Amino acid sequence: MNKNIIVCDFILYLIFPLVIWNVFKNYMDDYYAMLISSIPGIVYSIIRFILLKKINLFGVALITNLTIGILIDVLAGSAIQMLWNEVFYSYIVAFIFIVTILINKPIFLVFSLDFVEMQGHTREQLKKVFYQKKILFVFKLITYGFALREILLATIKIWLIQKYGIHSFDKGLILRQILNWTITGISMYGFIYISKCLNPPEPVTNSKPTMQENNP
Repeated sequence: MNKNIIVCDFILYLIFPLVIWNVFKNYMDDYYAMLISSIPGIVYSIIRFILLKKINLFGVALITNLTIGILIDVLAGSAIQMLWNEVFYSYIVAFIFIVTILINKPIFLVFSLDFVEMQGHTREQLKKVFYQKKILFVFKLITYGFALREILLATIKIWLIQKYGIHSFDKGLILRQILNWTITGISMYGFIYISKCLNPPEPVTNSKPTMQENNP
């Protein structure tokens, strides 16, 4: 994983929102403090979309997720409803991930095709390779992993909301990043395996001279 992305995610999806939330909640309604705390992440997501320099499924998914996230926050009307909306949305995202697996088009396979195409590879050729049985199975496992992340996040958030109310907001931010890094880290093993399947090691040839070569 790119170190710059990790640092930017950590700062803009976690540190800035936590700082903004804890400062602004003392001067305004909790709901508006939550909305303002989401601004750094929104701006960062838009910049990442622009840097893609090409419209593909990953870019569309990124901007769609951002737009829906803004809408469910703005239309919530209250801090506690905003938290519950995020729970419902996480379950919906998990459901979408699972559906893509059931229709044999795991979403992370499609995202990977977008990335390799951006690097100059032929999409159709790699699509045939990605749909080989072993590689397809690994992509399904990766997609299941991220679906599990959303389910765990939503389920734990329900418990946090019931126990801490609006004060579960910062705990939810921390939980999201921990689950995101954990599942992403585990999924990297899957991508490494896929990379090895695409680039198998060359067979080692024995360069040691034979007896006949040494004895003319």
